[in-house]
Order: sequence, then C-alpha cells, then structure tokens
Amino acid sequence: MTSTVYIAKNVYGGDGLGRLGDGRVIFVPGAWAGEQVKAEIIEEKKHFVKARLVEVVEPSAARVEPGPVVPGMVYAGLSDAGELKAKDAQLREFFERARLVDTPADLIASAEMPAHTTRYRNKVVYHFARADAKGTRWVMGYRREPGHEIVDVTDDPLARPEINAKLPDIRKQVVALLTQGADAVRRSVEKEGNVTVRWTARSGVQWWIGRAKQPVVLKEVTCGKVFEVPADGFYQVNPDVGEELAKAVVAEFRKAPTAEILDLYSGVGVFGLCCAAAEKDVRVTGVESGRQAVEFARRNAAAQGVATVRFFAEEVGRNTRRLRLTRATTVIVDPPRGGMEPNVPRWLAASDAPRILYVSCDPATLVRDLKTLCAVNYAVESVRWFNMFPRTARFETLVVLKHR
Repeated sequence: MTSTVYIAKNVYGGDGLGRLGDGRVIFVPGAWAGEQVKAEIIEEKKHFVKARLVEVVEPSAARVEPGPVVPGMVYAGLSDAGELKAKDAQLREFFERARLVDTPADLIASAEMPAHTTRYRNKVVYHFARADAKGTRWVMGYRREPGHEIVDVTDDPLARPEINAKLPDIRKQVVALLTQGADAVRRSVEKEGNVTVRWTARSGVQWWIGRAKQPVVLKEVTCGKVFEVPADGFYQVNPDVGEELAKAVVAEFRKAPTAEILDLYSGVGVFGLCCAAAEKDVRVTGVESGRQAVEFARRNAAAQGVATVRFFAEEVGRNTRRLRLTRATTVIVDPPRGGMEPNVPRWLAASDAPRILYVSCDPATLVRDLKTLCAVNYAVESVRWFNMFPRTARFETLVVLKHR
C-alpha cells in the first residue's frame, strides 16, 4: 500500500518520520524533514510502520543529488546544513525527553561540518563472499542492513584516499587467496569472512584478513603526541575530528584542573595522557578491560615521558571498590556504544569528584547513564557534539558534568 505523508523530522538513524491518517508513525529512509512524499509500506506494527520511498512530491530545499553511496551513508542525499540540523535536533530531543536540563538550547553547542565529509575514515572493514555457487566470482564490501547482502565496493566514498589508492591491489590479493592455492588455505580465508584496512599518516596503509595474526603496530598522532596502537585496537576513525574532540577534552580539563585524573575505558591512553601533558604534576589512573590496549597505554606513557600514570587491565564495573575518587579527581569516561555497566554510573553519582567528562558515541546510552548521574550529585554543565561520522547516522558527544 502506498501513502502520501508529510515528513516532520529525521529521527536518530536517519529515517524520515511522518504520520498516517490512523495516527500511526511511519518511518521512511531517504525522506527529509519538511518533504511531502509517497511511500510504500513494507512492514506493519501496531503503533508504527516502515516504508520505502517511492516518490518525492514536494522536496526539501536541503535535498541534494547524492554522489557515490555505500551502505550506511543515510545522509548522502542531504546537504551539509541539513545533516547538521537533523543531528543537532536529534541530540536535543534525547536531552529534552530525558529531562536532564531545563533549557537544552542554552547548554548544547552545535557542531560544525568537518572539512572532509567523505573519504575521511582511516579504518574500514569489508566483508567478502561468493558471488556465484562455484566461487569463480567474489564480492568484497559493506553489508546492506538489515539483511546480509554484501555490496561490492571498488571505490569507497567513506575511506581515506590512501586506502582507496591501495584498494584495487588489496582486492586482487584477497581474491587470489580465496581462489588459488591449497583447498585448506582457501577454506581458512573464506571462513574469516572479512578484511580490515587501516591507514595512519605515520604508518601508511596496512591490511589483514580476520583478526591480525602478526604484531601490526600503527602510529597515530593526537595533540602533538605519538600513540602506538595495536592493529585491532580502538582509535577514532576520523583523524581530523578525533583531534578536535581530544583538544576539547583537554580544554575542559584545563578550565578546572585537578591533581588527579581517573580515565575510565581508557583504551591506549589518549585522553588521560593528553591531559597530563597539558598540566604539570597530574596523576593519571587509567582503567581498560583490553589487556593489549593497556600494554600499549603503558608504552605510550613511557615513550612520552609521563611518569605519574598507572594503567590497569580490569573491567570498570567489577573494580569500582578498588578505585579512589576524591575532590581532587577529574573523571573522564569514554565507554563503548553500550555505555557504562549499570553499577558504574551509580558509583560515580555518589562520589565527590568535582567534574565528569563523558565522551559518548551513542546518545541513547549517554542519556540513560546521565539520568543516573544527575539523580544524585551532578548536573549537566555543557554539551558539545562532533560530526565524527559525516553522511552516516552517528556522531560523538562530550558532556561536562559538575558536582552540585
């Protein structure tokens, strides 16, 4: 069934949202706020439906002709200004619904569009699969959600130019491994199912199939400091915006510096070490569950000459009793997309730490954790978001909390 609907806004994830005549919400990917569209319903639920865009009846002024597109580029057909407006509104709505602040407009700083809105990713993971039953042809690229179809990628509009320059040769070598040589080798490569490609200005382009089986060490530079990163280790995928985010964390710490920093989910030590370099005599304690990341954090601290730092390979949620929080401690948290373990916000909320700097890549889990933190001793001081992933649905947020 096809319906004509008005798109009121774009929700987190990128879908256009409208309402049918019976009051149900309709989600239409590729439709933009302010547009009148015709959409074909493809899935029906009790309170909402999902639809496919059939025709744009009245286009938005922000609609643009998309360039090359790969799965995940939900805002490819929207102008820079339109994407910023949509994401900014989404973050504000998360805060308004959570009732974390009385006037979100006064506390949330809007992002600017990065200089590079395509060809910015320094890490990509491509899946590969047979394109025919005999395995004479193979595809290598991104999965199209929600299914498992792999879209073949020969030129990636999200990946760095340096990665794209090497992509034809990488594809050729991967296909050779899948089609030539001993059967056992070919089956082993096929079982891995993906290839990771990484680039840094210091290390160039490196790639591996499945998990890195050799000690590939990459060198990144943030805030003028060199950080060594293991092949499978986490680092921001957008170097330019990642630098902007790190500098913002350092700037917030310097507004009210403390003698101690507790860096939770510390990775290879970027935030804690950058802050330690900006202020004298700062003691940093980092906690990270990944043992390899902690090993590299210690190496980075030693290479940078930071002596007043300790990194522990522990799960944050299982070790709160061992961690010391005082009025002299600034807390930095940068959890994975799922947010902090449930007991961690409760523990932090009851502490005396004067400020908490919360870095998040998911606004839903961010506001969930903030509601716990703000229920006791803390209040939101400021919110700033960064368009770390242009043309895609996601963005990064830095929230500063102060003790009441």
